Amino acid sequence: MAAVRLFFSIFAVIFVAELPDKTTLASLVMATRHRALPVLLGACGALALQSLIAVAAGSLLSMLPQRVVHIGSGALFLVSALVMWFRHEHESEVKDKPDAVTFGKSFTLAFGVVFVAEWGDLTQIATAGFAARVARPALVFAAATSALWSVATIAVIVGHRAGRLLNPNVTRKVAAVLFALAGVALIAGLL
Repeated sequence: MAAVRLFFSIFAVIFVAELPDKTTLASLVMATRHRALPVLLGACGALALQSLIAVAAGSLLSMLPQRVVHIGSGALFLVSALVMWFRHEHESEVKDKPDAVTFGKSFTLAFGVVFVAEWGDLTQIATAGFAARVARPALVFAAATSALWSVATIAVIVGHRAGRLLNPNVTRKVAAVLFALAGVALIAGLL
């Protein structure tokens, strides 16, 4: 019974911390532009790997220089924003149709963006802290990963539904602005 309580305690903390996170925003935005399944699988794969890294590293991850991680993640978001904003309209017409982008490309994009954005994240540090404190790595991994996957699923469902209702060119511009804002906030140390 103590293991169940511990599982749900860790799940709740990670779930709530991940809801307003940049990786959730990234998953939501990517799901407006790509098929939901590869985005979800890519995000979930990256989040599971990050949980594994956090559990394995324990409290060591909390010693990484957060400023460097924030600047690197922010730069990735800004580059993504520029690519989305300045992509040629004829490319946009083809690429904004969900069936036009391959499963592999969508999966790889989601995996890469979420994997890089999650480095040094509050939920990753919290997972490392739980792993160091409770000395039950499998339970911490399962609880943290389940919480992260739950939030990613919500984000992808919302993003996918919104993407079907919105004009693809408007979605691309809004996504570019959101990514740029997240990039600036990361570099400024606000996220």
